Amino acid sequence: MRPQPNPRVVGAMMALAALTVITILSVAATARSQSAHTASVADIQPRRSVLNVMAGRRASVAGTIAPGDAGRRVSLQKHRGSHWSTVARAVTGAGGRFRVSYRPPRPQSASLRIVSGGHREPIGRLNAYRRATVSWYGPGLYGNKLGCGGRLTPSTIGVANKSLPCGTRLTLRKGGHIVRARVVDRGPYVGGREFDLTSATRQRLHFSGVGSIGVTR
Repeated sequence: MRPQPNPRVVGAMMALAALTVITILSVAATARSQSAHTASVADIQPRRSVLNVMAGRRASVAGTIAPGDAGRRVSLQKHRGSHWSTVARAVTGAGGRFRVSYRPPRPQSASLRIVSGGHREPIGRLNAYRRATVSWYGPGLYGNKLGCGGRLTPSTIGVANKSLPCGTRLTLRKGGHIVRARVVDRGPYVGGREFDLTSATRQRLHFSGVGSIGVTR
């Protein structure tokens, strides 16, 4: 007579088999879910950006979003204070290509990013300029106290201005040369000039004499 299987052992084996099947199905479902999520996340690839413009002129960002679906929503966001705000929107075309543009109404300097499908891609810094007449100073004054604290040296990066608070950041542009600086001194006290550049700032801008440059404040 063949021995009869133990009912308890058979039950345990059946339960283990059922648990194995459930585990396999769960792992497969998780893998499918992760794959679908990965496919739905936008891969933003900026190609061309125009971020240094005169105030009122058009700044733009162009690129592609993968997967290359048409009809994806794209937002251009600017950092203001402690939060981001949308300043322009667009929709992708064939192949996921997009171009979004924004006309900054006033001089400013701010970080930008592209947002699509929950994905965020930093773009760089928007600099919108106005024209200002400036001069420069330095030789013969090194060692003198600055109006905002410290002393002027040949390596001091900054500008003098009569009204902007000390420490105010601004971006300066002369041709293709761009310098990020702070207000470190008071002046100039010569009519028709808004800013005095320190000698080190002047050198980085490749500027000389008295003339017009772009400023973001």
